[in-house]
Amino acid sequence: MTGHIANELASQPECWERAAELAAGRAGLLPARGERAAFTGCGTSLFMSQAAAALREAAGQGESDAYPPSEFPVHRHYDRVVALTRSGTTTEVLHLLGGLRGRTRTTVLTADPASPVTALADDVIVLDFADERSVVQTRFATSALTLLRAHTGRHTGTVVDDARAALALPLPPGLAECTQFTFLGRGWAAGLASEAALKVREASASWAEAYPAMEYRHGPISVTTRGTATWMIGAPPPGLADEVRATGAMWVAGHLDPLAELVRVQRLAVAVADARGLDPDHPRHLSRSVVLPGG
Repeated sequence: MTGHIANELASQPECWERAAELAAGRAGLLPARGERAAFTGCGTSLFMSQAAAALREAAGQGESDAYPPSEFPVHRHYDRVVALTRSGTTTEVLHLLGGLRGRTRTTVLTADPASPVTALADDVIVLDFADERSVVQTRFATSALTLLRAHTGRHTGTVVDDARAALALPLPPGLAECTQFTFLGRGWAAGLASEAALKVREASASWAEAYPAMEYRHGPISVTTRGTATWMIGAPPPGLADEVRATGAMWVAGHLDPLAELVRVQRLAVAVADARGLDPDHPRHLSRSVVLPGG
């Protein structure tokens, strides 16, 4: 595993520890218990937002939604909107925060304290220790989610231990040779499944998709066959593993914390990219930030 992404991916346990510590001192900048909150971001940040919203609501801390900024329902009332943006320059995020200014309390999680987004949000949390040189996001996204997770009281040292295990354990034999990858999750892990599929698509230009686990039987399983890997992030629904194996596909069970399972997927994405001679630091057609003309 080569390139910037290798070092960034491997540094996640330490980044998560720092993010969890940071959460305690930034509690007043994040949604309070009982508040109605929305989370937003683009690409990887959207999937982290989905996971964060599901975690917060499951913890009984208040109604929580997640949207891409381009589809944000600005007519709805929220007590606070939390935006995730590594670069702080993404056009859609800037446009949304500008429109919410003076109407809704906003918090931004970013890696760059000098980025334009910091002038538009009411509150800013900087995770510069998790910034990245690779176009493909790994540690910033997972550190941002760790901070939000810690704010809900759902982060423990076991999560960091699992991340270290995810970096050390070998990937299942034959997994990197598969030609199709499907990721499944339930609850907050459904957002992580979507991010897992995005990571494999971005880094290795592979066919990768994601579904809520219970929806997998309703159509997607029809394209599952030999050469397919179906990876469950979190606990699977009863009987699903046997149904997948019956298609001839490889079933990959997620035994670690769901966020640590995502680290294993990141390793898979880089391994497939390396095997195909691709540069996961610079995927085709992608840039570090999407800045639209006129934005």
